[in-house]
Amino acid sequence: MPRTTTTMTVRISGALSDFVAASVGETGAYENVSEYIRDLIRRDKAQAEQSTFARLKAELKLAFAAPDASYQTLTAAEIIGRNSR
Repeated sequence: MPRTTTTMTVRISGALSDFVAASVGETGAYENVSEYIRDLIRRDKAQAEQSTFARLKAELKLAFAAPDASYQTLTAAEIIGRNSR
């Protein structure tokens, strides 16, 4: 799948603008604002993925801990019907 590039404009001021300015350039950890924003987005995306994985893991842990008698046999059609509601 080809990658697309999107240009976005974000307006910040005051303390946020000062913080970004301090994080960019010779004294900051980032070469430019775009690099900083991309890193923030990547970290936020990774955090969201970790949170989703943790929820899935917790659900699976509960499911595997449930007694066999609590399970119900379903056909593929029943599962598809239940999930398409």
